[in-house]
Amino acid sequence: MLVIPKAHAVGLEDLQEDVGVQVWKVAHRLGRALRRSGLRCEGVNLFLADGEAAFQEVLHVHLHVFPRFTGDPFRIDADWRVQERNQLDMTAAAVRGGLAALDAGRR
Repeated sequence: MLVIPKAHAVGLEDLQEDVGVQVWKVAHRLGRALRRSGLRCEGVNLFLADGEAAFQEVLHVHLHVFPRFTGDPFRIDADWRVQERNQLDMTAAAVRGGLAALDAGRR
């Protein structure tokens, strides 16, 4: 998943601190939702590339939130293939379920 602020900032240097705080809050919430989603998730990575040397390819701040598990294929040089629409929809529904579980826990 990606957390993308509406206000444009190329990198962290340009990102307003309060916007950065909100980005991390949303990422934290999504990471917790992944743990409750039923998806395979033994851990969570947050990844933000700031600058070309850090592998930033899109010149707008965005924070990646993704589930990890023992033996998963993720590497910094991973092959980022687009998933089938059906798989993307199922994953999105599972994460929404995790978010709903978080919301239900607050009542």
